[in-house]
Amino acid sequence: MTIRVLLADDQTLVRAAFAMLVESARDMEVVGEAGSGREAVGAAREVRPDLVVMDIRMPDLDGIEATRLIAADEALAGVRVLVLTTYDTDENIVEALRAGASGFLVKDTRPAELLDAIRTVAAGEALLSPGPTARLIERFLRSPSMPVAVAAGGPDCLSDREREVLALVARGLNNTEIGEALGLSPLTAKTHVSRIMGKLGARDRAQLVIVAYESGMVTPGMT
Repeated sequence: MTIRVLLADDQTLVRAAFAMLVESARDMEVVGEAGSGREAVGAAREVRPDLVVMDIRMPDLDGIEATRLIAADEALAGVRVLVLTTYDTDENIVEALRAGASGFLVKDTRPAELLDAIRTVAAGEALLSPGPTARLIERFLRSPSMPVAVAAGGPDCLSDREREVLALVARGLNNTEIGEALGLSPLTAKTHVSRIMGKLGARDRAQLVIVAYESGMVTPGMT
């Protein structure tokens, strides 16, 4: 199955480099390019990609707002967004996750890692590095200027087992790792994650991480 990718970045050379890389993978194809956030939203509605590689800092409409519009469009429910960030300097990454991005990636990542990231997010997983994610969430979600908005009911509506699974998701574990930690099969772990997303109304695993931190059930530094 070919992963259909839309590239959104205001730098033409960067888009060209990403396009060459994506097209070099047998399981991917570039179906569109955009030089601004508004162009990205329009292109997503036109070509319906599986995934958008979205830069944050773009003219006209930034990547966060573009991600929010894509995530809010019911016609684009199957489109996932992988956000690019400069990481240490870009303070918008948590807002991007709130907006509906399924993960983030540093812009100077190695080519093979970008391709793996595209595959991961396209498959429905969240691409979140546990340590950096914890630092970002601690810094921004706990900021007085950023209101906390836990999903209705929050983790209180979950069973004890589901809360255990949610805590492990928030620490960046995949289904196989969750299964190993709890003595479950990867399929059972996946079923738990899907059920949790349904109960919390979460779009994907990235939003589960936000809920877990916002509710206080997981805090930075927990092991």
